[in-house]
Amino acid sequence: MMPRTSLPKPEQVPADSKLTLDTFTKNIGFTPNMMATFAQSPIAFNAWATLLGSLSKALDVKTRDSIGLAVSEVNGCNYCLTVHSFTAKHMAKLPADEIILARKGHASDPKRDAAVQFARKVIQTRGEISDADLKAVRDAGYTDANVMEIVALVAMYSLTNFFNNVFDPEKDFPDVTPAGSI
Repeated sequence: MMPRTSLPKPEQVPADSKLTLDTFTKNIGFTPNMMATFAQSPIAFNAWATLLGSLSKALDVKTRDSIGLAVSEVNGCNYCLTVHSFTAKHMAKLPADEIILARKGHASDPKRDAAVQFARKVIQTRGEISDADLKAVRDAGYTDANVMEIVALVAMYSLTNFFNNVFDPEKDFPDVTPAGSI
């Protein structure tokens, strides 16, 4: 299968993407293929990076990573599932069974479970959730501002899911078990 786009060499990255990409590379320790590919469009890449930076302050890391896993599973983005599984394990310190639960749209913690279930419903219904869905996430302790953050996280993760499904960059994080077998 032919690559859907070429992975730029460091000297080929547009100047307007270089600072953002270099910052990610420094923080992560390497340049993920998705980011190198995405950097070919400074407008899209920098907009995504700004959104990611802002939303990294939303909720807590376990909830954010769990939402990323649930959304990526629904959107069928294997690249993002490898990334979110890695970050959930190493950064959010989620155990393997919690990572699988998140991929299925759940969590063992009741409050996080409500957020993940809500996020999954938002992506599955394209935002056409029921009053009961909204009530459930509010009853779990989320404010309207938190609900807006969950919706924004769903949108941000969907952006990278769609990007990676379109361009299919080579995976550079450890493989995960296919969804059909978990």
